[in-house]
Amino acid sequence: MNLVRAFSSIGLLTLASRVLGFVRDMLMARFLGAGFASDAFLIAFRLPNMFRALFAEGAFASAFVPMFNRKVGEDDGKLIRAYAFAEQALAVLLPFLILFTGAMMLLAGPAVLVLSGGFNDVTPEQFAFATELARITFPYLFFISLVSLLGGILNSLHRFWVNAAAPILLNLCLIVALIFFHGPDQYATARAQAWGVTVAGVLQFLWLWLACRQAGVKLRLRRPRLNDDVKQLLKLIWPAAAGAGAMQINLVVSTMLAARFLQEGSVSYIYYADRLNQLPLGLVGIGLGTVLLPTIARLISGGDEAGALDFQKKGLQLALFLTLPATAALIVGAEPIIRGLLQYGAFTAADATATAWALAAFSTGLPAYIMIKVLTPGFHARQDMKTPLRFALVAIAVNLVLNLILIWPLAHVGPPLATAIASWVNVILLYRSLRARGHFAMDRSLASHIARLALAAILMAAALFAAKPLIDPLLTGTFELRVAGLALLVGGGVIVYAAAVFVTRAYTLRELKAVLRRKPKES
Repeated sequence: MNLVRAFSSIGLLTLASRVLGFVRDMLMARFLGAGFASDAFLIAFRLPNMFRALFAEGAFASAFVPMFNRKVGEDDGKLIRAYAFAEQALAVLLPFLILFTGAMMLLAGPAVLVLSGGFNDVTPEQFAFATELARITFPYLFFISLVSLLGGILNSLHRFWVNAAAPILLNLCLIVALIFFHGPDQYATARAQAWGVTVAGVLQFLWLWLACRQAGVKLRLRRPRLNDDVKQLLKLIWPAAAGAGAMQINLVVSTMLAARFLQEGSVSYIYYADRLNQLPLGLVGIGLGTVLLPTIARLISGGDEAGALDFQKKGLQLALFLTLPATAALIVGAEPIIRGLLQYGAFTAADATATAWALAAFSTGLPAYIMIKVLTPGFHARQDMKTPLRFALVAIAVNLVLNLILIWPLAHVGPPLATAIASWVNVILLYRSLRARGHFAMDRSLASHIARLALAAILMAAALFAAKPLIDPLLTGTFELRVAGLALLVGGGVIVYAAAVFVTRAYTLRELKAVLRRKPKES
């Protein structure tokens, strides 16, 4: 399998999803602004998203995919044992999801209280509204967890694009809700958004189910049985939940503290900043993580440790090639980007400035967020969930302490900065452990390559900083002027970075061609 080709198929679909996500956020900024209705919806949506990241896409996929691929290897490439294992996993997952989703809907009030800290100076009616939105959105967890199981199977069969396309449906549903079902006030619009989330979960499940049927995957419903495979899966899931979800837990902590101690709108500032920060994370980190885990697991199960190490190195190299310029651009160009995308309607200039500071803080940790996605499969592919768990717990503790220290002097900028620093701590721990085990190493060639990429990104950042006064007037004008300004900002940055990559010899034309052609040897 070609790493770049597989990554590109995921990246293009993720790009489409993220573009639609920006359209959604622009509409949210226009109709909801940055007030209590917006904060309440984002708290309600954070609940199922948090559990999705911890237990569905994160933990379940990290534990399920290596075991599924091992079954394929044990059966000489046949899928009989692998499908039987998937059916056993579904038999246990389905009743758990029904009970857990029902319980969380009943306990929506306490859940909102924990996540928001009770908000800051709100009325009982406002808190009841936030609880109502949480009850509406929580069924999304049920459907997206089933999507995770079906998507893990398709990823193991190298049908990466199907699962990568599913988030597009979420953004389309929320866009439709905003355009056609927004109410006379911000509260009614937030309620329409909440219903859009659950409808999207249903559509995403149907999309994956139909794709599996087309691929010949027809899972039968069985009675739950705790056989050895299921026990092993459950044993791996719990440590993977914290290990894969450290960043989500950090964001939840940041959201809770912002809702409780900061002024109204702070949750929205952090949300919009995180959404922009998530663009390169989604395109690069999630895409590479999706490709790396099943491929490394397959190589290791075939005894090709050298091939697994080489594949992971190439993944890191590609990740930083794409991530470092995005980091520089989001730090230097945070305010013009936010103004061009969001500053109109209910979203004011003050909101744009506040969000830009949060975005710059988040972006200092962007390479770390990506590297976690690249390094963690080195543990999960070997069914080691406990080591990333320990490191994730350290990162969570660092994040919590820094949040409490930084939130007072830096307000809403403190939590994003704390999240970034905690992510770098996680990366250092992951890398040191892999290196000590001989599973990964930063040799001189790779270190030199990364240094040259960093220099190219710095040159691009300097060019963007110099161009900001010329582009700024376009970003608060008409829609056409905003598009032109953003196109100049992004397009100019891409051109400068491409030139800087060749000037610094981070890549030569021959090396780029070699990367595009290179395939790892699979057993």
